[in-house]
Amino acid sequence: MMIDVAAVKDWYLSYAQTFYSSDMLLNESVDFKTKHTLRVYAEITDLGSSLNFNNTQMQVAQTVALLHDAGRFEQYRKYKSYADIHSHDHAQNGVEIIREKGILDGIDTHLKEGILCAVANHNKVKLPVGLPEESLVFAKLIRDADKLDIWHIATGYYENRTGEKNRAIDLGLPDTPDISDDVCSDLLEGRVVMTTGLRTLNDMKILQMGWVYDINFCRTFQRIRERNYLARIYHALPHNENTGKIFRMVDEYVHIQCSS
Repeated sequence: MMIDVAAVKDWYLSYAQTFYSSDMLLNESVDFKTKHTLRVYAEITDLGSSLNFNNTQMQVAQTVALLHDAGRFEQYRKYKSYADIHSHDHAQNGVEIIREKGILDGIDTHLKEGILCAVANHNKVKLPVGLPEESLVFAKLIRDADKLDIWHIATGYYENRTGEKNRAIDLGLPDTPDISDDVCSDLLEGRVVMTTGLRTLNDMKILQMGWVYDINFCRTFQRIRERNYLARIYHALPHNENTGKIFRMVDEYVHIQCSS
């Protein structure tokens, strides 16, 4: 059975609506995440087109994009936080919601499991070894598409701060000039920067620059370069020896990937 992407989109938007209440912060959160999901949908459609996806592949990719953050609304309503370490794994919770609501009932079992696998792994530090090949490509796609929009959101936030903090973006991290030595060292020495080690908003900016090492597709690298994401994050950081080294390192890596 073919996937009715329009029906999945209608379900997602209707599901989001059920979280509106008299709580204005929750309502803003619903709007924020709904718009994010629709932009990720556009990003993954562009990536799929660059890979010459057939209709079924595109439907799977678009469905993954629409459902990848299905667990976010319940997370924020319950915990008033998007930080998984302070609440729950929103990806796994999203899989539980998708199964409970029967959104994918009736479609081919392999396609269904591929979608659920991609949703479950979109937020992991690294993809687990041994994922089925048919699931792996969609897991990689959603990770790329999600990062592209988070960079879009983050760079706009860093460039247009009016003094008002947005916990949905900065996760409540203090906006001080400090950068943790361990965070810089991890990235400079080729290690993954862990969210558990973040102490300041600048630490998060370093982590976001390091995401380039978890990008999977040429088109994504092209988008990073076209939109100047790395330089924009760098300009929002204190300029010192470490941040300069990090910027040059990640910028050169993206340049090489775009040229290969």
